[in-house]
Amino acid sequence: MTNLAILDGMDRAQQLTEFLKARRARLHPDDVGAGSFGGRRRVPGLRREELALLAGVSVDYYTRLEQGRARNVSGDVLDAVADALRLDHDERAHLHNLARPAPARRRRARPQRVGPELRQALDALTGAPAYVIGRRLDILAWNDLAAALITDFAALPAGERNMARLVFLDETSKDLYPDWPAKARDTVANLRKDAGRYPDDPELATLIGDLSLHSADFRRLWADHNVHGKTRGRKRFAHPRLGELALDYIAMTAPDDPDLTLMIYSAPPGSGAATNLRLLASLATPATPPPAGRTEPAAC
Repeated sequence: MTNLAILDGMDRAQQLTEFLKARRARLHPDDVGAGSFGGRRRVPGLRREELALLAGVSVDYYTRLEQGRARNVSGDVLDAVADALRLDHDERAHLHNLARPAPARRRRARPQRVGPELRQALDALTGAPAYVIGRRLDILAWNDLAAALITDFAALPAGERNMARLVFLDETSKDLYPDWPAKARDTVANLRKDAGRYPDDPELATLIGDLSLHSADFRRLWADHNVHGKTRGRKRFAHPRLGELALDYIAMTAPDDPDLTLMIYSAPPGSGAATNLRLLASLATPATPPPAGRTEPAAC
């Protein structure tokens, strides 16, 4: 893959084109109550004219939109297209980011820092693995239990403290996550969301380029154009000393920076996973040197 091809993947107009095509392809006329469209189909999913009809816009206008040639697209039109495509909340926001970029998005994303209050909160969570993740899925800060569960972040060069790099470029991740395919899909979908919001971020372009060059799995998943953010759910870990742990997680956005997310893992009281978390806490050793070894104070 050439550098030009990698950079093209960050181009907003091309992202919009590929995103809309991918979302059209996953829909069948029967899915949207349009089975009467009929006709022989050479490609999967809805045709442009079918999508335009469902959205209430002309075929010519929708074609220009999908090709990234439409100017001053209204929010109402984008919402109509999103409804026709049955986009969820994150996909709808992604469509708006691509088609109606805010002026602030054209500037380079400002550096991120983890403030002392958030670091203090991390250290206070002695019974729950927790870390702070920023743009590009950079791991910016963590507590001892997160390092014991996932990896010794302090031992990694700062540039490698990134969840996407760990998932796709570190072979041990497939041992750590029994549901690695699902973890990989979620990771790419999170990264796609950042790409829609900050397509001019050179560090993000470099990250996507590195992952594309070195991981066939990443290239395949990136081409799917799936988008969603970090919310809540359950994830399984296979710890080398304690075996499998099924932990619940929740993502909380920092009030002063919407691109900073605190990830906290926990287990239901009385469960085997809760017992294993206590054991893990007893095995965890503080990072060296504390507390700087547990956080990344430099701008990211």
